[in-house]
Amino acid sequence: MQSFKQLKVWEKSHSLVLKIYQITNGFPKEENYGLISQIRRSSSSIPMNIAEGCGKDTDAEFCRFIGIANGSASEVEYQLLLSKDLKYIGLPKFNELNVEITEIKKMLTSLMKRLKSN
Repeated sequence: MQSFKQLKVWEKSHSLVLKIYQITNGFPKEENYGLISQIRRSSSSIPMNIAEGCGKDTDAEFCRFIGIANGSASEVEYQLLLSKDLKYIGLPKFNELNVEITEIKKMLTSLMKRLKSN
C-alpha cells in the first residue's frame, strides 16, 4: 500500500479539517458539545479513514475505508449547510467550503471506482 500522505484527496481533506477547526472557533460556545464537536469529528474522519485504509492489505479493504470517508464527507456537507442556515458562517465561506467538500467527495468516489476495478 502507498503512503496516505501521497494522496491528493488526503491532502485536500486534511486542509479542510484545519479550516473547519479554524471557523468553528468562532461558533457560539453553547455549540461546544453540539455542532462544533460533530463537524470537527466528521471532517477529521475523512483523512483518518483514508490513512487507515492505506494501511490495509487489500484494495477491497482500502475501498471500504474510502466509502466510510465518503459518508463522513456527506455529513460535513450537511453540517456546513446547517452552519450557514444558523448564520454561524457567512455565504462566502460556506460557498468556499462547499466547493471543497464537493471536490473531496468526487475524488473519493473516483478512488473507490479505481479500487473496485483492480
